[in-house]
Amino acid sequence: MNAIDSAAGLRAHFDRIVLPLWRGPGFDAARHLPYEALDGAGQPLPVTRFRAMACARQLFVFSQVEAVDGAAHAHTLFDALRQHFGDRRHGGWFYSVDAQRAPLDTTKDLYTHAFVVFACAAYGARFGVRDALDVAHRTSALIVERFAARDGLFNAALDAGFAQVTGTPLQNPLMHLTEAWLGARDATGDAAYDTAIARLAEAVARAFVHAPTGCIAELPLGDANNRLEPGHQFEWFYLATRAADRLGASGLDAHLRRAFAFAVQQGVDPATGAVCAALDEHGSVIDPTQRIWAQTEYLRALATHGDATVRATLPAQIARFAARFLTPHGWVECRSAAGDVARADMPSTTPYHLLSAYQALPA
Repeated sequence: MNAIDSAAGLRAHFDRIVLPLWRGPGFDAARHLPYEALDGAGQPLPVTRFRAMACARQLFVFSQVEAVDGAAHAHTLFDALRQHFGDRRHGGWFYSVDAQRAPLDTTKDLYTHAFVVFACAAYGARFGVRDALDVAHRTSALIVERFAARDGLFNAALDAGFAQVTGTPLQNPLMHLTEAWLGARDATGDAAYDTAIARLAEAVARAFVHAPTGCIAELPLGDANNRLEPGHQFEWFYLATRAADRLGASGLDAHLRRAFAFAVQQGVDPATGAVCAALDEHGSVIDPTQRIWAQTEYLRALATHGDATVRATLPAQIARFAARFLTPHGWVECRSAAGDVARADMPSTTPYHLLSAYQALPA
C-alpha cells in the first residue's frame, strides 16, 4: 500500500471512531467541557478536574475537521475556554477547574498558555472569529511580559498573580510555544511572530541543544537528571522544517537533522517500529514506555523529511503504528516494550496528536 492510501486509512479511523467519542460520551454537555479521559469502553472517568489545556486541544481539533456539528462544537469550546479558565483578576489562564467549574489549580502554566494561543489562532483563522485572534495576540503578549526568564527563555510556571516563579525553563513548554507562534503567524500574518520565533529558537539552542547528538534535552544542559526524548526530537524536527527561515542564528535545522537520525537509531525498536519514551545522553533507553504521541510525531517527521529514502519508509511505519496503537474502539495510549497495554484510558488530549500528525501525511 502506498503512503496516500495508508494515510487515508488513518484519517478514516479518526473520522469514524475517534471524533464521535469526543462529540458524544467524551463531552460533558452540562458543563460544556471535554472530560479528562474515557475508559477502555469509551465511558468517561469520574470527574476530578477539567484542564484548560485539554479544552484548548479539543478546540483545535474541532476547528480543523469537517465533522457534522464540528463548527458548532468548536464555538461551544471557545466560549467554555474563556468563561471557565480565564483569570479575570490577574489575567492569563488557570491550569484547571473543579467539577463545579471553580478554579482548582490556579498556577499560571506556560504549556497551558501556549495551547491557548495555538488553539485560538487556529479557531479564529478557520471561522473568521476576530475575538479568538485577539485572545491569541493578548495571551502571546502576556507570555512575553510575565513569563520572561534569563537569556531569552521563558519560565515554565508562576503563581496565580505572576509574582513568584514556580517552574524554571523546560524544553516542552518552549517547544509548544514555538508551535503556537508558528500557528499565530500563519493565522494573523503578523510578522512580529517571526522575530519572536527566531529569538526563542536561538535561546533554546543555547540552553538545551545536546552537542554530541544535536538533540534538544528535556532540561537545561548540565542538569544531572537530564534525558533525551525521541518523540520530542521528531516533534522539533517537524517544527524546524515548518519554521524554515524563521530560526534566526539558532542552527536548529542542522542540529535536528542529527537529532532525527540519533532518535531513529537509538529510540525506535527495529522490530516493531515503536518509539520509546526516553534515552540518556549516551543513547541508552531509560524509559521503554511506548506512548502514542511519540509514534504520531515519528509519522509526521517521516512525512515531512527532505530525504526521499526516509519518506519511503512511511507506508510501512503507518501500518505498524495502526496495528499496534489503533483499535476498533479508539486507541491504546501506552504500551510496554513487550507490547502489553500500559495505560488503558484514552485522554482527551490525544486527538490533537493524532490529527496534527495526520494533517502532515500525504493526501
